[in-house]
Amino acid sequence: MTTPAGSGAGFGSVSWWGLSPALDLQAESPPGDPDCPEDPEPRTPELDVLLLGSVDGRHLLRTLARAALWPRRRLHFYVLENNLEAVARHMLILSLALEELDQMGIQERSETFLELWGNALLRAPVAAYVRAQAARLAHLVPEPDLQEQQLPWLSLRALKFSERDALEAVFRFWSGGEKGPEAFPMGRLWDSRLRQYLGSRYDARHGVSDWDLRMKLHDRGAQVIHIREFRRWRDTGVAFELRDPGAYHVPNRTLASGRLLSHRGERVAARGYWGDIATGPFVAFGIETDDQSLLRTSNGQPVKTAGEITQHNVVELLRELAARGRPEGDPTPDPAPEPAESAPAPPPFAIHFLPLGAAQTLHHKACYHGRFQLLYVSCGMVHLLGPELGACVAPGGNLVVELARYLVDLRPEQLRAFSDKVEELARAAGFAAHPEARPSETFARFCKSGDSAAGREDSAEGPEPPPGKAQAPPPGATPPDATSPPQEDVATPPDATSPPQEDAATPLDATSPPQEDAATPPDAMSPPQEDVMSPPQEDVATPPDATSPPQEDVATPRGAMSPPQEDVATPPDAMSPPQEDVATPPDAMSPPQEDVATPPDAMSPPQEDAATPPDAMSPPQEDVATPPASSPGPILGSSSVSF
Repeated sequence: MTTPAGSGAGFGSVSWWGLSPALDLQAESPPGDPDCPEDPEPRTPELDVLLLGSVDGRHLLRTLARAALWPRRRLHFYVLENNLEAVARHMLILSLALEELDQMGIQERSETFLELWGNALLRAPVAAYVRAQAARLAHLVPEPDLQEQQLPWLSLRALKFSERDALEAVFRFWSGGEKGPEAFPMGRLWDSRLRQYLGSRYDARHGVSDWDLRMKLHDRGAQVIHIREFRRWRDTGVAFELRDPGAYHVPNRTLASGRLLSHRGERVAARGYWGDIATGPFVAFGIETDDQSLLRTSNGQPVKTAGEITQHNVVELLRELAARGRPEGDPTPDPAPEPAESAPAPPPFAIHFLPLGAAQTLHHKACYHGRFQLLYVSCGMVHLLGPELGACVAPGGNLVVELARYLVDLRPEQLRAFSDKVEELARAAGFAAHPEARPSETFARFCKSGDSAAGREDSAEGPEPPPGKAQAPPPGATPPDATSPPQEDVATPPDATSPPQEDAATPLDATSPPQEDAATPPDAMSPPQEDVMSPPQEDVATPPDATSPPQEDVATPRGAMSPPQEDVATPPDAMSPPQEDVATPPDAMSPPQEDVATPPDAMSPPQEDAATPPDAMSPPQEDVATPPASSPGPILGSSSVSF
């Protein structure tokens, strides 16, 4: 059986290296707050970056190496992966790159870095280094205090205890807890993976390698990858052959991962290699460089290979990292400092590892909500991009998404569909296309506007409008569920649509004094007014089931004691305006105010010469207060009283 093209099976289920060149994350983030350089104790600005699926630490290392080119900032990197083996590789690679010069030289360190990062088979000295470093890390993981003392830039406090135990088990396996090459037979596992991927094309695997390189990778901008090194990696898994070919025979256990397989109807845990066998580790450091002389061509062919460019870039990166903290022009490291009484200064950067499944729940924690100025998402974790992650990005923050340009299994139409899907997910998460981003087929860049974020927060936190209303309640209307105590001389709330006026009717959508041929809008109640009273008028009908004061020549509607009126029908479920010397129903009382001052979201107290009858029923009397529980009427809080 042959794996169909476009299936993406060559990418694997676990990522061990990135499919895009390394980025300087400070160049991708918004500018920091300017500080006054003359200030003797300036506050160091901070940059918080969240990375999903960066897998190999290339972006972190390049950012740290280029930190001297930017204004001083304290960097916080929050790394989220989908498997603990990737977290362990992060820790191993970063501890190697940030090691002191007196422990290992630049040349030896660069070769060790390339072999354990991109080779399936290692030399014996490199395998010994991996075992020793893994044993050290396995001892530090369950000891947070000791780990912070020896690796102050590393923080594992956010991990769960079960994840720490599993991480320690990974390091124990790397350190040789299971002896012998049979514990992880990398050669046999690589060949088995290749046979499954190629199927009937396995015997013509060299032709398949040539086709994928020349017709796909070269056409997509990776012309410096040479056919010999690409074919060697496809056959054996060795991408960087820096010594004699026979020296590479020890399996690289850092590429091992666990997986549940079905065996005879049962789920069985198995360890194997399920990483990339299609593209290779050449893209991260091997196709771009600051030294343009390495990219020149002769007779249409590049003069340097991707392996040589990768080695040059890694050496320069390690040199820049080793030069951190030393004065310019001093090529030697600083002598050992004398012990000081004061506490050591915190490192200029920190790397925090988050729990594996935290992408969808991170926004629930207040410490992460709106915190990050930059969000990076790899192509293998784009499906996690959503409003939850968007809520973790500060207004004005940026989003960088890795595209699948160098994934050789995908056809051009699939690449375009992937880019369209990324745009759709970014818009749903609250981002828009970055106006200053240069066109790129490798990364998609977006920004989060502060206006849209503020609008979403207002809509989420603000009060919901009443049904059928697009605006705030008009002046004179009692807001629903108001619990504020009554107050005198309270100004009209900001949500009121028009101020009260002397001897004038309340504007539209508010309860005004009953007028001829005018209907009172539903769900509106007007407070009693001095100088602007609502006297009963002829030819005005009071709605059924509504409490209204007794008036002359007014017929009592159904369920009420008001006289009927002609020509104008007041809508049901509305309260007619209370007047002087008239009992006002409970829960719908307004304070007597001059010139109609509407209280904000509050219920009004009873007024002079007006007692509040329960159940809103009272016999028609003049200047007489109705005793409580006088006659049956609508129940408090029923639908006849509108709030």
